[in-house]
Amino acid sequence: MTTPPSAIFIGRWDRADRAQIRVLSDLLADYHRQTESEKGTPVAAIDALPARYRPEVVDPVAAFAGDVVLLARSGDRGAGCVVITDAGQGRVEIKRLWTAPEYRGRRVASGLLDAFQSYAVAVGADTIRLSVWHWRADAIALYRKLGFTESPSWETREGLICMTRVV
Repeated sequence: MTTPPSAIFIGRWDRADRAQIRVLSDLLADYHRQTESEKGTPVAAIDALPARYRPEVVDPVAAFAGDVVLLARSGDRGAGCVVITDAGQGRVEIKRLWTAPEYRGRRVASGLLDAFQSYAVAVGADTIRLSVWHWRADAIALYRKLGFTESPSWETREGLICMTRVV
């Protein structure tokens, strides 16, 4: 079965597929470059990213070895991704959620979050949690629309809002 180029397909990332590794790496590079730019420290090259983020772009297979990654694709192009980690005690956490700018407004993030919700139910999680930079008003509005509420912070980095939702 083929997917028309304009259709968005969301599925679990195949960490053995070189093309999908490249798609995820490219999405994460864009995500981190955008985030650093929003922080006021734009970076042009991956080598200039903060050390804590660089491995995600350079070797996502190793960086997310214990995580689940869902990819949104249009043909062989990356439209978005969500990285899911087990936060313990019945909680799953969104570590990264990104929609490529050219796919915004096409419900990619909502589709990824719906797929994530299905995953959370399947693994028996009772709570979904995430953290989001305080300046990302559109993302915060989407999370609130989907039932997330602000929670006491578990983050050590300033500027992050922590949010949770019951599954």
